[in-house]
Amino acid sequence: MVKHIIDTHLQQVSSWAGADSMEEGLVLTDRLTADNQSSTPQRMNFILMALCQAGEAHYAIDTREQTVKPGDLLFISERHIVDHYRISPDFKCQGILLSTEFYHSFVLNVKNVSSLLLFSTKNPVVPLTPQEIETYGNYYHTIRQKMTDTTHHYRVELVKALLLAMFYDMSGVIWRVEQQGSKAQTRADVLFAQFIRLLEENFRTERRVSWYAQQLGISPKYMSEVVKSVSKRTPNDWIDHYVVLELRVLLKNSTKSIKEITEYLQFPNQSFLGKYFKEHVGVSPSEYRKR
Repeated sequence: MVKHIIDTHLQQVSSWAGADSMEEGLVLTDRLTADNQSSTPQRMNFILMALCQAGEAHYAIDTREQTVKPGDLLFISERHIVDHYRISPDFKCQGILLSTEFYHSFVLNVKNVSSLLLFSTKNPVVPLTPQEIETYGNYYHTIRQKMTDTTHHYRVELVKALLLAMFYDMSGVIWRVEQQGSKAQTRADVLFAQFIRLLEENFRTERRVSWYAQQLGISPKYMSEVVKSVSKRTPNDWIDHYVVLELRVLLKNSTKSIKEITEYLQFPNQSFLGKYFKEHVGVSPSEYRKR
C-alpha cells in the first residue's frame, strides 16, 4: 500500500505545546512529545536540529531507519521525508527549527550550507561529546531567552547572530566526525560529494548537468541516478538550489545592483534572472530585497 505524503510546515510546528516561535521563521521546543507523532510520511519544509536529552526516538528519513538516544544530535534538512516516527514517553530534546527562508537570511555564503548538507546526508544522527552537548545547550538557552524578549530593539538581528555563531561553533562536530572517518562511504556517496564540491565551485558559471558528469568521468544518466539515489533530488534540482541560494545571499547581504548580480552569475539579462528567481522564490528580486 502506497502512503500519501503530507507536507509539514513551520507554522504547524509553532502551534505545538511548549514551543516558542518568531514569526520570521524560527521555533524552539523541548517537547517533541507523543502528541506530535504521525503514522503518515511527512515532507519537512524546514530545517530541524535537535539534541536528545532523555528517552529515545525512532524514525526513517528517506526510508533509512534512525535511532536517537540521549546525547545524540539529529539533523534533518528541508524536503526530506520522515516516516515511522515514534518516541518513548520520556523523550525530551532541545529542538531548533528554522524555515529555509530564515536560514538563508543569515548564512554568509554557499559553502556554509553545502558542508552542512553533505554532512547531514551521511550523518543524520551524531553522538556528541560532553563538551559539545554543553555548547549546544548554552546556545539553545541563550537563543530561546533572546527570541522571547520582545522588548529588545535588535531582537531579530541578535537571534540571527547567535544562530550563525552556533552553526560555526558546532562545525567542530563536522570536523571531528570526518577526522574519525568511522562511516564507510559507498561509491555513490563519494560521487555525490564530488558533484556537490564541483557545483559549489562552478555553479556561478556552469549549469549543465552534462558538464558536471564529464568532469566526474561518468555519463549524465548515471550521474542523475546516483545523485537522486543519495539525495532524493536531481542534479538540476541541486543546481537550481545553489543558484537561488546565491541570489538570496547577494540580494540580502551585498550592495550589488540587480544588473551587477545578473552579470556576476552570467544570466542572459535582468528579465531572465527576474523570471528565474520568481519561479523559484515566488517574488521578484527587487521585492525580495525590500523585505
